[in-house]
Amino acid sequence: MTTRLPNEPLFLNRELSLLKFNERVLAMAEKPSTPLLERLRYVCIVSSNLDEFFEIRISTLKVQQRTNPQLLGMDGLNADAALDEVESAVHRLVQRQYALLNDDIFPRMHAEGIVLHHASEWNEAQLQWARETFNRDVMPLLTPIGLDPAHPFPRVYNKSLNFIVPLSGVDAYGRKATIAIVQAPRALPRLLSMPSEISGHPHGYVLLTSLLRAFVGELFPGLEIQGCYQWRVTRNSDLFVDEEEVTNLRHALQGELSQRHFGAAVRLEIDKLTPPELELFLQREFSLGPDDTYRVNGPVNLTRLMQLCNVGRPDLLFPDYHAIMPAPFDEVDDKPTAMFAAIAQQDRLLHHPYQSFQPVIDFLTAAALDPDVMAIKQTIYRTGEDSELMQILLRAAQAGKEVTVVVELMARFDEQTNINWAARLEEVGAHVVYGVVGHKTHAKMALVLRREKGRLRRYAHLGTGNYHPRTAKLYTDFGLLTADSALCEDMDRVFSQLTGLGARRPMKQLLQAPFTLHEKMVEMIRAEAEAAKAGRKARIMAKMNSLLEQTVIEELYLASQAGVKIDLIVRGVCALRAGVPGLSDNIRVRSIIGRFLEHARVFYFHAEGEERVYLSSADWMDRNFFRRVEIAFPVNDPVLKKRVINESFTYALRDNQLAWVQQPDGDYARVKGRGEPVNLHQELIRVLG
Repeated sequence: MTTRLPNEPLFLNRELSLLKFNERVLAMAEKPSTPLLERLRYVCIVSSNLDEFFEIRISTLKVQQRTNPQLLGMDGLNADAALDEVESAVHRLVQRQYALLNDDIFPRMHAEGIVLHHASEWNEAQLQWARETFNRDVMPLLTPIGLDPAHPFPRVYNKSLNFIVPLSGVDAYGRKATIAIVQAPRALPRLLSMPSEISGHPHGYVLLTSLLRAFVGELFPGLEIQGCYQWRVTRNSDLFVDEEEVTNLRHALQGELSQRHFGAAVRLEIDKLTPPELELFLQREFSLGPDDTYRVNGPVNLTRLMQLCNVGRPDLLFPDYHAIMPAPFDEVDDKPTAMFAAIAQQDRLLHHPYQSFQPVIDFLTAAALDPDVMAIKQTIYRTGEDSELMQILLRAAQAGKEVTVVVELMARFDEQTNINWAARLEEVGAHVVYGVVGHKTHAKMALVLRREKGRLRRYAHLGTGNYHPRTAKLYTDFGLLTADSALCEDMDRVFSQLTGLGARRPMKQLLQAPFTLHEKMVEMIRAEAEAAKAGRKARIMAKMNSLLEQTVIEELYLASQAGVKIDLIVRGVCALRAGVPGLSDNIRVRSIIGRFLEHARVFYFHAEGEERVYLSSADWMDRNFFRRVEIAFPVNDPVLKKRVINESFTYALRDNQLAWVQQPDGDYARVKGRGEPVNLHQELIRVLG
């Protein structure tokens, strides 16, 4: 039994922990040693993260507040209490963002010739350019709406840019003007480039907001403009599909997607100069209160500033890095047989982005081209709109191969992209299925069946990350190319479960959610605890994005109390409290925030010296264990196992540049850079590059 602390819950709040992660991301923007435009990028990433935070997490709390207000979370808070703490934390974070931009980053950018020209500072030439640009490119696309009984408040798209304009006077029809709403069409760029000869700087820009504020009077001739204030509303973007009633998931989801952008409002962002009466007017319109309203000193959507990171100033970015093509793939010729021979020889481990994603593309290309390949089976969670990998699968199907693709239509915010790919695959004769209703297919695997010497042989790729070449350059993930018969046979059984019907079948190597993954993780944690109680060596190390599942956390507490040394590298949300006397003395939690996004899930257990190492697509969360199709696959080759341990844990636990350590109260402290500097990402670039 775990020891309950006086007045302290055993678990940290999920939303507050997620905000702590975003504070660590923002700290990268505050760090003077981070290149200037990368500092801006981190600010934009925080804004993007907060958008999703409101669309999903805050909206979930608000639904709970309305439907089950007394329900307590694992942290001991009900929805009211959680929202109070969470919204206060968000307000502090947003204020910190804008202060950093206005007081530090923008002035430094200006000194580098990257300038946002505000209307109050335009000279005559800039004013003339701005007026011509507005009249030519902006004004024809605007549809101002003067509010009156015949013109009700317009339907507002999620996260769209809007303006509220107080007016006075009488129009041509004798109507008294009061308030107008101007919606910025999504087709209009939010940043417009000003010619350098007019700007006076190499990279001059004007915000669409500045143009509207300066020339909004053109939309209301004869009326007096009393102001023009930007605002944006964020809506609940969780999708609901009644999976028991659905007969065609793709068609049902397409119908739901069209309504996503008009869900219940959960956040209002307004210009800091907005008069109180207009703020109250907007709050009433969207049924929001003061705590839901964020007054900002700058653009209401900072994510749009990401464009400025690509102005052609590499000296203000991280040094360019090109992933190496690892052996033996750097010497494999273009013949498909060479690729399969290299994998048949031994398992091949890839560590992205330090090592290129190209071998995965080449593996599937070889499968599509090789006449001896009979079938390709693959899962797709996120892959992008312009995916080379999906084009390969299309060509394979067109060439007459049996192509089976399990497309996850419910991959959040990638639903439409996946629907489009599913339709294209079906058009060329591929077998497209959508997994198991009620369980997202999150496992990352591709299986190739090849005829060799009159028999079928299986080749496979298993990964911790998505089949997405762009994110493979930014996210740290492992991939395994293998011809191991037991692993490949297990994969075939998983595909059979996903595409057909039948009883659960035993696996030789793979752990699979929702069946064996959770029970095996608990079993291996308990085994380490028993070893420690018996005085034998015991050790657990795990790396993941999120740690939330209650039973696993409780078992880790018990293992710690038994004397097991536990190191957890959790990038984002962590509900476990580390280092609490009597509860988790032997547990340390680290978070690595740096140039690359830590994304791999790696689980290590000493196992009486056997050293079991698993790579997985699954975080230790309820949804991954019980509501998703996930896999964890062992690394059996001793050389590759040692690589995974070193590259996942050894360097990360020595890092004193990017690492943060969780405190018992849930706060994080940056690791002090004592001794020789160790930067995990730079070390792995050096070791693997």
